[in-house]
Parts: sequence; structure tokens; C-alpha cells
Amino acid sequence: MNETIRKVGIVGIGNVGKAAASTIVHENIADELYLSDIDSERAKGEAYDFEDSIELTQSRTRVIDVPLEGLAACDVILVAVTERSQIPSQSRLELLKGTAAITYDIVPRLKKAGFQGKYVIATNPCDIITYLFYKLSGLPKSHVIGTGTSLDSMRLRKQISKVVGGIDPRSINAFMVGEHGDSQIAAWSHVTIGGQPLDQFEEDNQDELGKIDRPSVEDTARHFGWEILTRKGNTQFGIGNELAFFAKSILNNAHIVTAASVVQDGEYGQTDLAIGVPIVLGKHGVEKIIKLRLNDQEQQGFNASAELIKGYIKQTLDEHEETTK
Repeated sequence: MNETIRKVGIVGIGNVGKAAASTIVHENIADELYLSDIDSERAKGEAYDFEDSIELTQSRTRVIDVPLEGLAACDVILVAVTERSQIPSQSRLELLKGTAAITYDIVPRLKKAGFQGKYVIATNPCDIITYLFYKLSGLPKSHVIGTGTSLDSMRLRKQISKVVGGIDPRSINAFMVGEHGDSQIAAWSHVTIGGQPLDQFEEDNQDELGKIDRPSVEDTARHFGWEILTRKGNTQFGIGNELAFFAKSILNNAHIVTAASVVQDGEYGQTDLAIGVPIVLGKHGVEKIIKLRLNDQEQQGFNASAELIKGYIKQTLDEHEETTK
């Protein structure tokens, strides 16, 4: 009998990596989960700990600690690396110098080891790091995926739910697009509730709800991660579950629609960057980029966000070229 063994790797076993690993193990998403960290003893300890946790569950996932090159045989590698001393005070962009240096180290090593699977990247600043992974890996752009505005879009749906009478967020279709950061925008022109356009929903329910304060809802969604970070010092469970969700969707060929940071080739009028937009996610990674027809105001905001990302990509590439002369 031919068996396909589903292999997922995680590089970076900090708070986010552990949260992703926990979901993968306890939801039985992969047959084998490989953990790699610059602190190899820490990775080994986490693998042992997960081993202890499995007996009381239905999971049969094997958890194995490996050196970085040991991830090359995986179908999907989840990237959750960061410099442990770094906690941004104002913007995820503050992390760039440290995480870019890590990226320039690990991607060539995995390429040399023969990795041909899919990368899913949560490392911040996500859009810039995703683009660096694409440039350094030699993989098709469909195989390099940042979590981008996926969690931000969930936060937007949750905030809309709160102001429209508690309708289940899963019945709300709404996306944050652009940078996974302060310049992202809500694509309000495409928000639907139960399939009904938001403008129509507001009109039909104006006596009960009045007019939704869209700037306030959008701003809350945009900065919700900071609400968590300032209270507990990190975010982990939301983004960890998001990483596991991406891995599951790829392994199961789910063809599910989600926001993600992906490399653009003319979509939305942009090239040579990765940025958050809705995609179809399946076994080939990015099966399709969904092109929303943004209104003029939204397109202007999206373009401004794209220019910000491009500026930091150029800065990073220039700095790396200067240091390698």
C-alpha cells in the first residue's frame, strides 16, 4: 500500500512556533512534525514535551527535532523565526534588520539542502520577509506565502460582528489588504453580511444599528495585535493557529479563500513585492490571486501601502549588497 506521509516543519520554536506546533499536533494535521531552532536543545525539549502530550489525544503525529537542513524533506515549512530580544515599540518594520539577517542565513541553506515545498511565513515584517524568501529560494511565487493580513482580516470580521448585533464573524466576508502593518486598509466596498452588501445591510437595519463607524472599526482591527502585545508581551495563539491553518489548507488541498501576503505580478497594478490580498489556497500553494475591484479611495490606500513595502524591500536589498561587497 502506498502511503503519503504529510510532513510539516517549523523553523523558530518560540511562542508562535510552539502555538503552531500545538495545533498541528492536537488536530492531527501532519503525520510528522519537524522542529528546528537555533537553540537545538530547546527544540529537542519541545519535541519531548509534545511526545508526552500526545498519549491522551487522538493524535498520532510524530514530533522530531532536527537541524535546519533536516526540514528540506517537508511538504510545508512554517517560518516563525525572530530575534528573541526584539519587541517592536511602534511598528513591525522595526524588526526588519534582525529578521532579514536571519532570512539571508536560513533560506540559502534550505535551498542547498533541496527544499522544494511551500513556505508559510509569519516572521515580521511579513511582506518584506516573504519577498526575500521568494527572491532567495528560487521557488515559484505560488510556493512562498506570508500570513500577511489573514489574521487582520479575521480581526476586521470580529469587529464588524460586534457592531452589527453579534452576527457570527464566519457569516461576514471582509478583508484587510495591503501591508501587514499600519498602512493596511479595509476593503469596505467588498464587505458582505450573509451575502448582502454592507451598504444594503446598513440601509435595511438603520433603525436598529444606525451607520457603522467604519474608520473606528478599521482602526481597531488594524491595531488589535498591539492591544495583545502591550498586555502580554507577545502574540502567539492567533498567529500560531493561522500558521497551522495554512499548513492544513495546503495539505488538504482545501481551495479555501483567505488573505495572504503573496508576490504580485501585475495584480492590483503592482509588481516586485509581496502584499496582502485575498487568495485561493490549495495543494499548489497560491492557486489563484483574487483581484478585488477596489474603489478609487481604497486603491489609493493600497498603492500607498505597496510603495511603503517597496521602499523597505529596496533598502534591505541595498544594505545586503553593500555588506557583501
